[in-house]
Parts: sequence; C-alpha cells; structure tokens
Amino acid sequence: MKRRIALLAGATGLVGGECLRLLLAEDAYSRVIVLTRRDLGAIARHARVTQVVTDLDGLGAVRKSLQADHVFCALGTTIRKAGSQEKFRQVDYEYPLKLAQIARMNGAGHYSIVSALGADPKSRVFYSRVKGEVEQALRAMNWPSLAILRPSLIAGERAESRPMERLAEHLLRFAPSKWQPVTASDIAAAMIRTALRSPPGVTTIESRDIPKAARSAAA
Repeated sequence: MKRRIALLAGATGLVGGECLRLLLAEDAYSRVIVLTRRDLGAIARHARVTQVVTDLDGLGAVRKSLQADHVFCALGTTIRKAGSQEKFRQVDYEYPLKLAQIARMNGAGHYSIVSALGADPKSRVFYSRVKGEVEQALRAMNWPSLAILRPSLIAGERAESRPMERLAEHLLRFAPSKWQPVTASDIAAAMIRTALRSPPGVTTIESRDIPKAARSAAA
C-alpha cells in the first residue's frame, strides 16, 4: 500500500494534538506536515514530522511546502479567546478555506475538518452560522473526498482552564446521545479512519456517530 503524506493544521489545540499523536502512530503515513504559528518543540524533531512555521495570514508564501494527500484541519477558537466576532471568523472560516484552496491546488484528495454540532449557514447563532458557512464553502469546492465532523462539547485535557466547559461536560454526560460530549481522541481517530478510506463526495459525521467512526476499519 502506498504510504501517504498528511498535512495537519491546529496541532497545538486539543483535537489537533491528538491527531498529530495518532498520525505518527499510523504506518499508512510516511510524513506529517504540521502547519503551525510557533515551534512545537521536541515533537517537531520527530523523523516523520515536517514543521512549517508561519503566520496563517501568510499561507500563500509557504504554499509549495503544503503538498499532501490528506489534509486535517483542526483550527478553531472561541469568540472569547479570539476577542471579537471578526477574529473568530478569521480563524474558523477564512483560514480553513485558504488552507483547503492551497491544498487542493497542490493535488490533495481528501480534506477533513472539525466543525460543530448545529452548524447551519442560516443559523441566528453567530458561532453555528460561521461553522455552517465554512462547511458550505468547502462543499462548493467539490473535493474528491471531504469529511465534516460535527462534535458536541469536546472532552479532554486542555492546557488552559475552562471551568464552565468542565461543568457542561459533566452535565451533558446524562443528556441524549446527540448532545453527549465526545473525546478529542475519538474525533482525531474518526478523522484519520475516514481519511484512510477517503469515501467519495461529502461524509458528514454527527457527534453521536464519531465514536463508531473512530473505530471503523481503514481501507
């Protein structure tokens, strides 16, 4: 089986970090290109890691370095962390689309993105509307294989303290399956399992189906 090259954006985040760990444990990938705004430290010295350090506004300047078979986009922020709706939209809409455009022109065949439960371009909720808009724009690009994952609350050990999310995570464990938290490791595994199968067209994986997708057989 031909070994593939993966391109990962968002490796410093909760899902992105899990994705990097799993990609390096997956023999199907000969190399993992990690797109990041700052040096990742020791993991960047891994024999199979190629680190591309750049401000995400300058993706065009590094386009020749972003040549891969499968693209994993785990970029994402919160309005509170971004500081404004404009900055949030930049991270969750503009950057994923720019990455997709460059990767597609470079010949990538599969693109996987972490969206969110309730994503809808017509939503009155700004967060859900932006997530829906980026999904819509990616669909319009006609990727040979596009995977959209829509997790509910993402569970896992974060670097920063988020007490309200911790409380919500605890409470939602008793909610219907649609709303229950899903672990970052399951999201990452589902992205990789789906990429290795690269089903034609658009595959949308809702939150309650992510654990099953994480354990599905690869191609």
